[in-house]
Amino acid sequence: MQSIRVTRPGDPSELRLEQTELPVAGPGQALVRNTAVGVNYIDVYYRDGTYPAEPPFTPGQEAAGVVEAVGAGVSGFAPGARVAYASQLGAYAEYTVVPEDKLIPVPDGVDLTDAAAVTLQGLAAYYLTHETHPVAKGETVVVLAAAGGLGRLLVQLAAARGATVVAVASTPEKQEVARQSGAHHTFGYEQFDARVREVTDGQGAQVVYDSVGATTHLTSLRSLGRRGTLALCGLSSGPVPPLDIELLRDGGSLFLTRPTMRDYVYDARTLRAAGGAVFEHLASGVLKPLLHAALPLADAAEAHRLLEGRATTGKLLLTP
Repeated sequence: MQSIRVTRPGDPSELRLEQTELPVAGPGQALVRNTAVGVNYIDVYYRDGTYPAEPPFTPGQEAAGVVEAVGAGVSGFAPGARVAYASQLGAYAEYTVVPEDKLIPVPDGVDLTDAAAVTLQGLAAYYLTHETHPVAKGETVVVLAAAGGLGRLLVQLAAARGATVVAVASTPEKQEVARQSGAHHTFGYEQFDARVREVTDGQGAQVVYDSVGATTHLTSLRSLGRRGTLALCGLSSGPVPPLDIELLRDGGSLFLTRPTMRDYVYDARTLRAAGGAVFEHLASGVLKPLLHAALPLADAAEAHRLLEGRATTGKLLLTP
């Protein structure tokens, strides 16, 4: 089979297409034939060495497809089952072996390509808006990188929960994408804290979902009202430097959290509960994935260049 391999940390050129052996499902595992593979910023972190992985390895954390075979002890899935998975390294390939407890059933009414476009970021958007800070009707919610894969889903879920959504995006075109996704106000990055204050009569927002990180976190903090929450859910501009904790006091008894998937979706029960909710929202039209491009698996390096260059609007997929 074909797969993308990384033999050493580095830039996108380290993503190389290779012919590899077809894996075999062991006990408690399923062999999944990937229909579509999601490209996410966490893949960049593994490729460049920000997150550790023992080379050589196959990157990728998200895909949807069909179960080809199952190993001993697998009882919940059979060959032919439509599934998605997330947080399982090895998705940039035609086939991936996945533990049964990381599989999510995909309902018959949900297209597998759409499922791949929302699985990982949909899970993140779901726990961010339902658990990290449960968005309530009437709140003001700020979403950074609001035209990206995660950002659009955050906008859609927050709007569906009755919040006033302020979307921050880098270009007028991306701001329009966020507006069409349900945002009530859209701004660029320059002094967006002042703009948030303007539309909240000086009160600030209840929560900011910031996936940009180093270049925006202080402005995000200044956008919050009393006892507001900054959910730092990504680092696309780089790691956040050490922070003076007194900024939280001075800003109004603020909360700062760095949520990660492993602390919200940590077993089969929490995975399938959140995944089921995501696919229900997808089937009902609350979540509307926007596909930036579906590239051949061989073009994984180009996909990473697009992602790191912030040249995408919506979701990038690879098709094995």
